[in-house]
Amino acid sequence: MEHENKPIVETQVMKNKDGKYVIHKTIITDIKPVKYYEKVFESKEG
Repeated sequence: MEHENKPIVETQVMKNKDGKYVIHKTIITDIKPVKYYEKVFESKEG
């Protein structure tokens, strides 16, 4: 699977149940190959 190195950013803005507050929720999804994390973990151990 080819994937650009850009994270996927999703936002949601809503009011709470009683309407007194605005909730702004941000979800950041970052997809990296397993080999990337293996190299990161190797560098932390050494």
